[in-house]
Amino acid sequence: MKTRSLASFGKHTNHPYHVQPGPDMRTTINLDDEALDAAMNVSEGRTRTEVVNEALRSFARAKRRHQFLDLGGKVEWTGNIDALRRRG
Repeated sequence: MKTRSLASFGKHTNHPYHVQPGPDMRTTINLDDEALDAAMNVSEGRTRTEVVNEALRSFARAKRRHQFLDLGGKVEWTGNIDALRRRG
C-alpha cells in the first residue's frame, strides 16, 4: 500500500504549543494512494481536500444514521402521529 503525506500547519494562538481548531485547520495525514485515486474518480470534488472532506462528512452521516437505527425498539414513543401529520 503506497501512501502520500499531506503536510501543512494549523492556526496558532499566542501559546507556543497550542493550535486553535477551526474550520480551516490543517493537519498531516498519510493517505492510501489507491483509495484516494478511487475516491477522486467517483467524487464530484476537484481537489484532494474536497474529496477527503466529502468522505469525512459521508462517514459521519453514516455513523449517525447507524446510531439512530440502533435505537430501534429502545425508545418508547409517546406522541400522537396523526396530530403531527395534521400540523404540516
